[in-house]
Amino acid sequence: MAVVIGFLLRRLIATVLVLIGVSILVFLIMQLVPGDPVRTMLGQAATAQRVAEVRHQLGLDRSLVVQYLDYVGGVLHGDLGQSLTLSQPVSSILFPKLGNTMILTAGSLVICLAIGIPLGILAGTRQYSVLDRGSMFVALAGASVPVYWAGLVIINVFALQLGWFPTSGMHDTRDPGGFGDVLTHLVLPAVAAAVVPTAVVARMARGSMVEALHGEHVRMLRASGVPERLVIWKHTLRNVLPPVVNIVGLQIGYLLGGVIFVEVVFNWPGLGGQLYTSITSGDMPMIQAGVLFIALVFVVVNLVTDIAVALLDPRTRKAA
Repeated sequence: MAVVIGFLLRRLIATVLVLIGVSILVFLIMQLVPGDPVRTMLGQAATAQRVAEVRHQLGLDRSLVVQYLDYVGGVLHGDLGQSLTLSQPVSSILFPKLGNTMILTAGSLVICLAIGIPLGILAGTRQYSVLDRGSMFVALAGASVPVYWAGLVIINVFALQLGWFPTSGMHDTRDPGGFGDVLTHLVLPAVAAAVVPTAVVARMARGSMVEALHGEHVRMLRASGVPERLVIWKHTLRNVLPPVVNIVGLQIGYLLGGVIFVEVVFNWPGLGGQLYTSITSGDMPMIQAGVLFIALVFVVVNLVTDIAVALLDPRTRKAA
């Protein structure tokens, strides 16, 4: 029990330190963005006096240390600042779009898990077979595909040529439906975002299965006459799960970043489209909040993944 508590405390402390570092990097990077956000907000016709007044109101004329402390204090109290271009609280604009992004991420993750893990395990149990070579060739090709290119190809084939699914959006603008309408619009962007993570998970699952099947305990089980089916699905699979869970956790972070590009291609009303608009307009508070959220999700997911792997494989707790 003491080992588990110590492990959790170390992981929590590391997570807090990483989040502090991320907040500093996000804050400093935004300070280096070229252009004056206040000038962008007021327009080029604004006088220098008016620009100075607004900079003072927003606290942009203070030192970087004071600005950072104010920024962190606001974030901890749920205040993400004011959008410079929309003149609205960032939270009121961003939170609804974050929900849409999480829907797309969840859909992509379901596809990734439903295809990647079974395909990798089956390929690993049939090493060097046609299934193994063919699936790993496809996985290698999938892992090399740019997300936006995959999205464009999927739109061209399944939306424009076959007409099976809509090309963009989250709802039918003429007659918005319920869950079925959202699901129909979700399929293509979810598939596009899941291409690379599915390929990575499949290759990892296959490699872990091959390694586990060559272990000493497997040879002993086979020599004892244990059926191959039980060797694979009862005794070997437990050794495959920890590295697969670990790589799945990393792919969730990749998915969250990948869906941003997919959202732009498919015009999905989520964080990606908003970040793209904010970057082009120089809306610094919106960019900071979006990047910080992505980093937060990535760090938290990795923390949960570390805990899950430690529960599946006690050796990692002692090593940590």
